[in-house]
Amino acid sequence: MERLIHRTCTLCEACCGIEVRVEGERICSIRGDERDPLSRGYICAKAPALKDLHEDPDRLRHPLKRTAGGWERISWEEALALASAGIADVQRRHGRDAAAVYWGEPATHNLGATLFGEELFGALDTRKRFSANTLDQMPKQLACFWMYGHGLFLSVPDVDRTQHMLIVGANPLVSNGSLMTAPGMRRRLRGIQERGGRVVVIDPRRTETAELADEHHFIRPGSDALFVAALVNTILAEDRLRLGDVAGLVTGLDALGPALAGLTPEVVADSVGIPAQAIRALARSFSEAPRAVCYGRMGTCTVPFGTTTSWLIEVLNIVTGNLDRPGGAMFPNPPVDLVALQGETRRGRWRSRISGTPEFMGELPSATLADEITTPGEERVRALVTLAGNPVLSSPAGQRLDAALGELDFMVSVDFYRNETTRRAHVILPPVGPLERDHFDVVFSLFAVRCTARWSPAVFPAPDGAHSDAEILLELSARLRRARGGLARAGAAARRALLALGADRAARLVLALALRAGPHGSGLRPWRDGLSLGALRREPHGLDLGPLEPALPARLPAASKKIDLVPGEALADLARLRESLSEAPPALVLIGRREARTVNSWSHNLPSLVTGAERCVLHIHPADAAARGIDDRARVRLRSRVGNVEVPARLSDALMPGVVSLPHGYGHGAEGAALETAAAHAGASFNDLTDPAQIDPLSGNAVLSGVPVEVVACGTGGAGPQE
Repeated sequence: MERLIHRTCTLCEACCGIEVRVEGERICSIRGDERDPLSRGYICAKAPALKDLHEDPDRLRHPLKRTAGGWERISWEEALALASAGIADVQRRHGRDAAAVYWGEPATHNLGATLFGEELFGALDTRKRFSANTLDQMPKQLACFWMYGHGLFLSVPDVDRTQHMLIVGANPLVSNGSLMTAPGMRRRLRGIQERGGRVVVIDPRRTETAELADEHHFIRPGSDALFVAALVNTILAEDRLRLGDVAGLVTGLDALGPALAGLTPEVVADSVGIPAQAIRALARSFSEAPRAVCYGRMGTCTVPFGTTTSWLIEVLNIVTGNLDRPGGAMFPNPPVDLVALQGETRRGRWRSRISGTPEFMGELPSATLADEITTPGEERVRALVTLAGNPVLSSPAGQRLDAALGELDFMVSVDFYRNETTRRAHVILPPVGPLERDHFDVVFSLFAVRCTARWSPAVFPAPDGAHSDAEILLELSARLRRARGGLARAGAAARRALLALGADRAARLVLALALRAGPHGSGLRPWRDGLSLGALRREPHGLDLGPLEPALPARLPAASKKIDLVPGEALADLARLRESLSEAPPALVLIGRREARTVNSWSHNLPSLVTGAERCVLHIHPADAAARGIDDRARVRLRSRVGNVEVPARLSDALMPGVVSLPHGYGHGAEGAALETAAAHAGASFNDLTDPAQIDPLSGNAVLSGVPVEVVACGTGGAGPQE
């Protein structure tokens, strides 16, 4: 008998609504849900690939233990006992901070992991927490913490009502938005143009978004902070300042002009690669638009001045009167208010022993994880728990991290793949697949361009004996606490109650309470109308809770209820920014490239997403290729300070001269990994070239863009800058 299930796709930040048509245990089709209030029928190629993921023979269904003779299937009881005992033993012998945890991005798309991840962190009781946040987005979070008071209170573009969208270092047509949940970006960007507005893209590559835009300017990778500083400088110098409705909330305005003095378009033009006249014209058109918003993403975060750039983008939106107003940069009002539930954001309680970077929101830079494992000392990491991540392919100098993982005393991975990272684990605890569990998006509604809510029921029941992420995290946490005598501590009764209730039922209960307590909920008054889990379950297509609305000052998390326009650390970093003006740019630098058909590394094992043309290829400008004797489709060697890879080259005038581009997430085929399709499309790892010593010193974010490289045709000489 055929069934039709409506739910959310959980493969990327777009959170598209889908219809899954099922007959028995077979998926017949996956299509976009035209009645979903956020995606309105849009899906990309990834959503139908949920079928591949559900049926993937390489997806683990049972716990595994690594032995001298290979991998051995074991029971859940043995696996959980072995995992908890191994971690607890390391902490007993070497201290709590000898264990670390790495949180991968896919876990953020998981209701159980989102709700109970903190329980695992508490059970481990370690300061060594790492995640994908410090690989791509921490500068934005830190800038918003400084200015608004919380690391999750992030401004997003009101793309559906703006008249002028300035996109710096982002490709939302491919990403479907990033820290901007906005499925169907082609329709949304076309909407700006149909309203008589403009889309302007600043990027070292003529991306898919740039192809659609009204205007595109190449920019030298890593110079975004200088570019945005010159825009703000022009706004102030030409008396174009207007604060709008937030005028009474802004502090530090008098310091802004002196802080940016001298960073004029004429001064920065050579470093940026955009003529001064064009920079001034961009500043004027932005300030004159009736509703405008500047949006920066990967290209502005993964550079040495990531935090300073993110801060200046917020400043640009503020000084042109475009903060907290329709069509500008606004703050979502999500159904589950994590900002209110998490309370105060903290920073600087401890520092990385490797980089000296202060912790932020409990995290240390992921770029330092390999050195945390290999560097002797009392706080040396000797045990690791990973959740749904593959940092060997996503972190700088991945080959060094891979070797470091082999030195650990003990490693546990919660993952349903044996990939380039989890192959180093002693125990793998595989959760059910995304179609075998209920879902509600808690995290990405924080960044959505429209407020919606949708409950996603499981398409298939979990197989007998299988465990969800919620069950794994709660049970593992309880065992770790028992091993360390932790259940006698505060909260033990509540933890026992959650375990007795059952993890998945507990997750639904916690969600139900969070929805009622949220800004759209009915609270504890049953007679009051409002959002509830029951109401959501009666609406299979989800609920439309409306467009973004002005939120300040009522929802401003800062204790002062003020916006700090010129945070002290941002101000101090301008000296470093000015020093960069005198630095000669490298002859050739490497940037990444995102593809619409992939989700980082793990989606390369899904056949429908990797068929067709070879994708792990280096794009190089024809002039740069000619200067190096490189022909189209020739095989080339890239060298950086830390590594080298070989890939095919493709000539492309879509790149700024002096810039080459390689997609991330490849580099499969390691011994011990079990990803047959990915291994057949192995490619080379972008992060075998990135340098863990290069981080944004303010946020600790990895520098993954603008990496100095040398490119030579294979079979020729050439000593690269590798040490």
